[in-house]
Amino acid sequence: MEDSGAVLALQEYISSVKQSSLPRILQVCSGVYFQGSVYEISGSEVCLSTGDLVKVTGFELLSVSCEDISNNTSFELPLDHSALFTMVPEDLPYSTVEEMVGLLPVGVDAFGSFSFFTKHELIIENLTVPSGTELTLLSVELNDDGERFARCRLTGHLQVSAEVCIPFSCHGEFYECQNDRGYSLHEIMYSDRLCRRRFCKAKSKNSDNPLFFSPVYQIQGIMHMRKNIVKFPSSLEVDVIDVTEQCKHLTFVTPLSLAEVVAQPREAFPTMAEILEGPEANPFFCCSWFKELQKSKQLLLHRCNKTKMVLACTPKGRKTQQYFLISQGYGGQLRRRAREFSSVYEVYVAFSSSPGLRVSVTKHCEAVEEEEVPALSVGEQLEVLRLQTANRSETKLDAGQCVDRLICRIIEDEDDDDDDDDNDGESEVCLPLFTPANFVEKLSDKKKYVIAELGKKFSFPLDVKVVNQDKTLDKDPLGGLAALRLEETLEETTVLVSLPDTPERCFELPVRWLKLSLSFTSDPLPWPDCENPEISLQTVTEVTEHFYHEYHKLTEKPMAPPPPRPPKRKSLSLQSQKVCPLPKDSNLHLKSSFPSAKPESSPLTHTKRLPAPPAPDEHLL
Repeated sequence: MEDSGAVLALQEYISSVKQSSLPRILQVCSGVYFQGSVYEISGSEVCLSTGDLVKVTGFELLSVSCEDISNNTSFELPLDHSALFTMVPEDLPYSTVEEMVGLLPVGVDAFGSFSFFTKHELIIENLTVPSGTELTLLSVELNDDGERFARCRLTGHLQVSAEVCIPFSCHGEFYECQNDRGYSLHEIMYSDRLCRRRFCKAKSKNSDNPLFFSPVYQIQGIMHMRKNIVKFPSSLEVDVIDVTEQCKHLTFVTPLSLAEVVAQPREAFPTMAEILEGPEANPFFCCSWFKELQKSKQLLLHRCNKTKMVLACTPKGRKTQQYFLISQGYGGQLRRRAREFSSVYEVYVAFSSSPGLRVSVTKHCEAVEEEEVPALSVGEQLEVLRLQTANRSETKLDAGQCVDRLICRIIEDEDDDDDDDDNDGESEVCLPLFTPANFVEKLSDKKKYVIAELGKKFSFPLDVKVVNQDKTLDKDPLGGLAALRLEETLEETTVLVSLPDTPERCFELPVRWLKLSLSFTSDPLPWPDCENPEISLQTVTEVTEHFYHEYHKLTEKPMAPPPPRPPKRKSLSLQSQKVCPLPKDSNLHLKSSFPSAKPESSPLTHTKRLPAPPAPDEHLL
């Protein structure tokens, strides 16, 4: 929109501006309006006074103002208001078909709902259209000479319909007919033609009251000689004039989001900045630096990075859970900690990412013969070998069912060679995945690692304990934790910042998770030229449970639930002895579920098994 030099009401002006023409500079010509008394915006007070300059940077549809023309009253409706409205026909006639088609409410898809009649008899070539005949517009077409005409359907007195082509140049006295098509507020507001028409409530007793709709926008702008961003509704009764061309040399504060800060050239850093708008809420962070992000606070921006981090949390069920983002520059030392599992399925999930997994039973598990679940004793040690799918034993009454089982080797002696294949018939056990049992990982690794080493050598998730704290931190929040689970690695775009009074103590602002508005300033850096201080980074950021769940919603596919227990069978037969089909050379002896079978024939009864060794304590770090 070009500068017109005309004084317009704010509502009228903003309704005529296109988003693509922004920013525009307006001057307030009349009115003094305090924001707090007219429209509450986050509790802040904004004043538009005569002579003020406002740089409009954006606007969005906020609601709809409805004016009842019959009694000159108005009220507002939300944009998602569910009621429908029908169009009120225009009182004034159209003089030509071209004029009428040009004022259609919407495009070609609505031609079938637009009907009109001619007050006077209409003669088109050899066809006479009597006065009062209703015509429905079907389409707009071109003839061979390039002349446009309207293809219409007319209905006679005997309900006989026919089509007629009326040239756009045809003169007459045409009136719009009432139609019952309903329009939503959203359709009306986003149509250039509909928003200029009058409507009435569809299917309402008070449908005779005509309504005129006008949009109410929320305008965002910057006040000249002020540093704060202002937001105000277009319904304020102020007059404005567009002075973009006359005032384009003026300097306005340029608000930048963190994403826009990252887009700045590298040469722009380091620099000083002022917070124009701090985070309105704190759903994601509970760390010390977050409370410093307040309006008008000064920050020193060092640079922008792609930072590799680890998402970590404390174990479930141990007091209140805590969640952390740990930079891979974290200087503390960690030792692996044995993982705990409450089902065979959890063991299988861990085995999928950690082949060679060994576990120890921590709670006695009773055998369930009809479900082919073996007994497990406290202290028994197992090495996970593979997953196997097999049919359950079939009976005459029910068909076989495929069940996934985890094949494990029983570790009889801790000093046995792991690669020894000459095991007796009691060396393996089949554990259905649905089995609820308690295990702890068997570890012999007591080495200390930094967090970057763990990510390269092992698969996450991984349970660890901090044994040596990061001495570069004033207080290491991970040092006093009994256990920590490293969930996964992630890469975040961050802005490295510090406070002016402690320029060497830096922290990182994750761009994706913070809504912050900054403005670069020309203030000097808080150190002498060419003497950039050696910085120390806050490598641990505590986050909230909300952050933890929101992150997983964005990045993680839901894990398949563990398999359910199979239904119990009504009867068993001698043919159902085979539980888990194995290769011919396998030494696995399978337990019979037939009552008369000798218990000595199955290693799953543990009648022949050696006494279990004492429970290992490698997991108690």
